[in-house]
Amino acid sequence: MPESRTTTVTADSVAAGLEDARARTHRLTEIDEPELLAQHDPLMSPLVWDLAHIGQQEDLWLLRGGNAACQGLLSAKVEQLYDAFEHPRAERVTLPLLGPAEARSYIADVRGRVLDGLERRTDEDLFPFAMVEQHEQQHVETMLATHQLRSGAPLLGSGASLPSGRPVPRDSVLVPAGPFELGVDAGTEPASLDNERPAHTVEMPAYRIGRVPVTNGEWAEFVAAGGYDDPQWWSERGWAHRVEAGLERPKFWAPDGSRRRFGLVEEVPADEPVQHVCFFEAEAYAAWAGARLPTEQEWEKACAWDPALERRRRWPWGDSEWTPALANLGGEALRPAPVGAYAAGASAYGVEQMMGDVWEWTSSDFHPWPGFVPMLYADYSAPFFGGDYKVLRGGAWSVGGASVRPSFRNWDHPVRRQIFCGLRLAWDVDGERETAVAAR
Repeated sequence: MPESRTTTVTADSVAAGLEDARARTHRLTEIDEPELLAQHDPLMSPLVWDLAHIGQQEDLWLLRGGNAACQGLLSAKVEQLYDAFEHPRAERVTLPLLGPAEARSYIADVRGRVLDGLERRTDEDLFPFAMVEQHEQQHVETMLATHQLRSGAPLLGSGASLPSGRPVPRDSVLVPAGPFELGVDAGTEPASLDNERPAHTVEMPAYRIGRVPVTNGEWAEFVAAGGYDDPQWWSERGWAHRVEAGLERPKFWAPDGSRRRFGLVEEVPADEPVQHVCFFEAEAYAAWAGARLPTEQEWEKACAWDPALERRRRWPWGDSEWTPALANLGGEALRPAPVGAYAAGASAYGVEQMMGDVWEWTSSDFHPWPGFVPMLYADYSAPFFGGDYKVLRGGAWSVGGASVRPSFRNWDHPVRRQIFCGLRLAWDVDGERETAVAAR
């Protein structure tokens, strides 16, 4: 099988990525102190915890080489307050955390020392820096979710403008049977994380996958048709959760057809990909639509495989770097783009908006690829394998560009919907005959 194109990580690219992530962190935390100290939802940390935790992890991995026994810039007593495994989010507001001014001073001190050390690194020794950059970008996304959950007047504005959508068939595309290369290696994607590796060949049956994500307008039809009231569309566990949680519509939607978005109340745009639905809701919608959720292998093949060249693309559109004309990433928009907005970003199969806009639930549980080897942060993936997690793919509008790629695997509990998550449909194909109508 032909080798995929490679990419490189350099000291300059790492430094630029670190500074981009930090600029995003500052934007979300340069707000009044009470907003930083408050716990806006039990699912989330106070923003001031995230702020100092970002610095603590950078201190640990880039100044101390991952050696927790070595003294960092914080005392051991203070540093343990930022151990995500030791302190669940719901209790972090009760901890004696650094105040906003102390946290800002701390992360600035760490970053200055990191950049000084970066000048002495070779390009072959930059993975820890890329890993830390991605960690901060992930916490930026977490902080965006916290901002969405908070009540009160808007703090972030309405977001940057986006391309207009265009009329696009709400149908599916055929992905023929055959092998493809699932996952990546350090040589082709040096910033990839351990659960994305190693690259290996997988033989796939034919299937169909939605050309675009499911939209708000389509979801509203599910609501109007009584989809939340009919257990036939729901799994047994999903229905139990729907009843217990009182689910009636996506999170942040109101009965009058409006939604709350970062403190703004606005009409729900029919042509945007739906977001803030949990796995159980996505699974029920797919059943109601005569479809199912794709596996993550199906998702990745439709996104990254080029059947004509028989190799992976770095991105759905090819090997060129991401630009705002190709996908909605980077967090500036504060919302998904309308379907049809990124014709130039389509995959080789013609599937659109697979990167950015919304994380897409798959039917897959979170397990390692064959040959998995933990990276230097050994607890990043391994403790979660086999747990109660479903995999999400593609990244949302909220994701920093360096912290997502077609091989990137996100995971979360199937009940979670505060994250910026939506779905795309898939259908089985029996030989040349479809076993379900692949159109909505």
